[in-house]
Amino acid sequence: MNDKIQYLTQAGYDTFVKEREILKDKTIPAIATKIDEAKQQGDLSENAEYHQAKEEMAWAQGRLLELNYILENAQILTNAGSKDKIEIGSIVKFKNNQNITKEYTIVGPQEADPANNRVSNESPLGSAFIGHKTGEVISVNTPAGTQTYTILEIK
Repeated sequence: MNDKIQYLTQAGYDTFVKEREILKDKTIPAIATKIDEAKQQGDLSENAEYHQAKEEMAWAQGRLLELNYILENAQILTNAGSKDKIEIGSIVKFKNNQNITKEYTIVGPQEADPANNRVSNESPLGSAFIGHKTGEVISVNTPAGTQTYTILEIK
């Protein structure tokens, strides 16, 4: 993995810290116990519980490495920057070319959740908004074709 900044809100950072602690303190030890219990049953070549527990352990350890990487490279978004132009952490109110008004928060990819109006700064829409100002009209190539957005407000 390379050293790439992981943009997170404080809430996102706290969530990842909590998930890491649960993995370290509860999940991984519980899986280790399951592996030990499965080993006691004898022949491991046909022991489904053993193989499932090993797969769970591999996933948990991989997720722990991923969380460590995210947290070690985290930059907390304070959204204390200028309200004059869109940046990571900005809340953007806009109108699309169907005249529908929406509001999205621009976040890092780890916290992106389009269903909850949180788009990644690396997504086509998020990256298109970065650096623009209230009143500007931008065009974005999307899977549905070119869309036009008018920026109404930056919070």
